[in-house]
Amino acid sequence: MIEIRWLSEFGARYAAAWCSQDAMSVAAHFSPVGSLTINGGAPAVGRVAITESAQSFMTAFPDMRVTMDDLVLKGERVEFHWTLTGSNTGPGGTGKRVRISGFESWRFDENGLIAESLGTFDAAEYQRQLQHGVD
Repeated sequence: MIEIRWLSEFGARYAAAWCSQDAMSVAAHFSPVGSLTINGGAPAVGRVAITESAQSFMTAFPDMRVTMDDLVLKGERVEFHWTLTGSNTGPGGTGKRVRISGFESWRFDENGLIAESLGTFDAAEYQRQLQHGVD
């Protein structure tokens, strides 16, 4: 059974890692062979691949902020609900500000690290905001 206080602290550290512009600090929350899948795409497996995935968002959004909106226990998994805000001012960016919400469904390993994360957000709305900004 996952302890709620520990989980809240883990979620807060994870959100802070996404805000840090240090992609390795995001990957450190995953087991060495953990995986991060975003919107059903190919999974990033292992800390090097997860670092690269996180870095792509950090590069695109140098002022990125990720807030933890909620944590929801779903059987053996935990949903980490988040909101990302930032300006797409990285190389080749549109310069538009986005605000998108989604969640990751986590499965933890025996060491308290993320073994698997299945991330979901509205990709169509994200693309719209990249072109037109937040309403």
